[in-house]
Amino acid sequence: MSEASTPKSGPSEQPTAPYLDAVVAYGFRGPGRFHVPGHKGGPGADPGLRYALGDRALGIDIPQDIHGVDLGVRPTPYERAEALAAEAYGAARTWFLTNGATQGNHALCLALAPLGTHVVAQRNSHASIVDGLVLSGGLPSFVAPAYDDELGMAHGVTPDALDEALADDPDARVAFVVSPTYYGMAADVAALAEVAHRRDVALVVDQSWGPHFGFHPDLPESALRLGADAVLTSTHKIVGSLTQSAMLHVADTRRIDPSAVGRAIRLVRSTSPSSLLMASLDGARRQLAVHGEALLHETIAAAKATREKLATTPGIKTIDYDFVGRPGVAAYDPLRLVLDTRETGRTGYEVAEALRNAYDVQPELATVATIVCVLGVGQPVEALVRFAGDVDETVKRIIKPGAPVQALVRGPGALGNTMVVAPRDAFLGESEVVDLDAAIGRISCESIAGYPPGIPALLPGERITAEAASYLRELVDSGARLHGAADPTMRTIHALIEQ
Repeated sequence: MSEASTPKSGPSEQPTAPYLDAVVAYGFRGPGRFHVPGHKGGPGADPGLRYALGDRALGIDIPQDIHGVDLGVRPTPYERAEALAAEAYGAARTWFLTNGATQGNHALCLALAPLGTHVVAQRNSHASIVDGLVLSGGLPSFVAPAYDDELGMAHGVTPDALDEALADDPDARVAFVVSPTYYGMAADVAALAEVAHRRDVALVVDQSWGPHFGFHPDLPESALRLGADAVLTSTHKIVGSLTQSAMLHVADTRRIDPSAVGRAIRLVRSTSPSSLLMASLDGARRQLAVHGEALLHETIAAAKATREKLATTPGIKTIDYDFVGRPGVAAYDPLRLVLDTRETGRTGYEVAEALRNAYDVQPELATVATIVCVLGVGQPVEALVRFAGDVDETVKRIIKPGAPVQALVRGPGALGNTMVVAPRDAFLGESEVVDLDAAIGRISCESIAGYPPGIPALLPGERITAEAASYLRELVDSGARLHGAADPTMRTIHALIEQ
């Protein structure tokens, strides 16, 4: 059976979880386990691990190629599970991923951007896009997202910006964009799809932070239903599957060949995928399809009440619906609590540290100007109520009168970076470690992005400018985390040895 002809399931089957049920049935019927893994359902595991996970989890940790699970009469439970996910998300074909959305980006680059193929990518795409182009040999040009200088926050790509980028690179065959952002801001995907399709370009949307989109009327619509040709959803981030599990969806637009994507997925997929991760994806899909709207209704209402409570805390503003309509922001995800901390006189880092020290509150992200908290599809209401009180008490204790904190006002879009070598050639080429100042004018072999704002300051193949070097040092001094840097202090960098 081809990758494109996975059997479809009827709507009445959404309350089932065929793969999860098959794995559980096998795990607990007492089979003779003369296959991997070596713990044999628990007896061979370390006692500490066995106590921590329990025999139930170990019992369903089974390998691929078990009859009645992913082999046997077609459609198998595994095939049915992926078909149900495709149906729930409105896709022509869906794949379960056990190495996160990273695996999906790698596969998409291999399938859509083989050696020498031109693509346009959002400048703050996930690092796995650049890694995927290193693997595939695709040739990127970049489109900058809208950027809020006051908050040091990147939004989505505007349709005009994408149109200009595609006009500048008429050979581009695919556009990679991000929606929503880390901060919960969704781009105008429908307009982006129209721009891309007018130029006969496929649109891929990294919707990792929006696996719940389209499952409640108060949420942004799913990018698939807005015209995207392929969409990644990081199921574990919001809707309850296990960490490292995600899904890749391809639409029935005929701009992307599902068989080509399936072939690439096989290349980047482990031959020993975790049954626990895949079963969790099946269960998360069932819960979202059957009970998602009800669960989301409660969480959205609780989040609204929490934002109202936080609005009474001195020095705290919430970043939410008021941003809709700004460049790069077409909708907002209420399952994100984003706090503007500047008026407290403290950085987001300082407020987050005080929350951890006093109340063991662990935000998802802190920046110079903000704190970002990610909510789950079934976020406990009492935890949100407690969080608002914890923030209120913490801020009142540490607030520092005076001028507000200033975010990094220089966005990374004006660093003068120019790509002169393909990312693959730079990453795989012969390099040397040099002092950052001595590397100015050389070609970077590293992909380095500061979080925040998450926009790469350097990519493999780009020439290192004095502005980029200075900006990287500013990020380090501000307390930002550098993703991808071999030397997180930015004293040194890997530069290409040019022949």
